[in-house]
Parts: sequence; structure tokens; C-alpha cells
Amino acid sequence: MHKDTPYSIHALELGPMENFIYLIHDHATDTAAVVDPAWDVPEVEALAERLGVRITDILLTHSHHDHINGIGEVLERHDARIHLLKPEAQFWGQQLARPELHHGGDRIRIGETEIDILHTPGHTPGSACYRIDRDLITGDTLFVFGCGRCDLKGGDPEQMFQTLKRIRDDLPADTLIHPGHNYAENPTSTLAEQAEGNPFMCFTEVDKFIRYRMVDHDRIRHTPYRAEPCSHAHHKA
Repeated sequence: MHKDTPYSIHALELGPMENFIYLIHDHATDTAAVVDPAWDVPEVEALAERLGVRITDILLTHSHHDHINGIGEVLERHDARIHLLKPEAQFWGQQLARPELHHGGDRIRIGETEIDILHTPGHTPGSACYRIDRDLITGDTLFVFGCGRCDLKGGDPEQMFQTLKRIRDDLPADTLIHPGHNYAENPTSTLAEQAEGNPFMCFTEVDKFIRYRMVDHDRIRHTPYRAEPCSHAHHKA
């Protein structure tokens, strides 16, 4: 986390799939957003209590069960607004209470903290990343030295290739990523480190990326993921 910010990001690793659930704490108002509430809502509640914050918002990176199974429990305790991208709501098909549907490029506020919503399809059609200053909450779009699967319903490896290229090329190199799962040796990493050592960000040809994501990767790599300098076969331009 970058110092002297008006907010802080707190991570909990919960559940059988090493999910990261985040609380974004706005210091000025002591309000918070919970990102992808799942698995153990009492743990999330305990963290909010320790921080002295009130949960006002729920941010969803996507609609897979391991990222949303705590929504109902949060809503029982808090009058929270749910934020997700419109394409993800259409893909999911769930009738949600108090949803606020967004488009990529929209901006929301938690207290006085501004959050930019990026549409980052590939893992699902409406996957979102949330950018707060130089922090980027990436869900299952980008892991530390990995990326989300594209072989589940709604996945699209060609879209994932384009999404990761945009993240790499368009955001500052010192952006700190906060992924949806704890699949690496370190829980966070900078985009500069990812551009150099994440094999999924090394490809310049979409067909080679697709083969690696859909066929080769799971045969040759295992968690915890580590940095892998770009090879000659798929070097970064």
C-alpha cells in the first residue's frame, strides 16, 4: 500500500480456495466497501469492528460462487449497495437487491475515496478491476504471476489477452495489484514486476497466448506461482 493515502486496503484470506476478501477503508468517514464477500462473513465483520468502520458498499469483481457466497449475509447486517458491471449482471442473471450497475470507466466513491471501475473481460464477460490511486484490486483477472482461467462458462482467452495487454500498457508501473486468490509466494506485487515475470503478460501474439492459457499452463505450472522471466518463445515487445 502506498503511504499517505486517504484510504487503506485490508485483506483477509478465507475459504478453501485461498480467496482474498478486501475491505477498502475510507479514513475520512470510517466507511468501508467489502470486495467479493465470501466464505466467512463473521471474519469480515470482526475486521470491520477492529477497524471501527461501517460497511456501506459491496464491490464485485465477478459473479463466480467463490466470490459472492457471502453477499446475503452482509446484506442481512448492513444496508449496503452492490456494485458490479452491467455485462456481469446480465451474464450472472441473478436478481440482486439494491444493485448499482456500472460500465467500464465509471467512478464511484466510498466516503471521500474515489474508485475507478475497469472493465476487464476474459475470466467472465463482465469482470471488473477496481483502481484506487495506485492500488488495483484485480479479482480473477490478474494474479501475482498468474491470471484467471478462461475455460469456464463466459471465459474468453482472446479477451483476456487484450485485457492484460491494456493493464500492462496503460497503468503506471508502480501500481500495486491485489488479486482475488493467494496463489503466489507474496500476496501483492507491482505491475512492473508482473510485466517482467508474469508469463501471461509476456505474449505479443494472441494465438500463442491462447494455447498457453488453454493447454500448456496447467500442465507445467503449479502454485505457489513464482516469477518467470519472459522466454524467447513469448517475449514482451
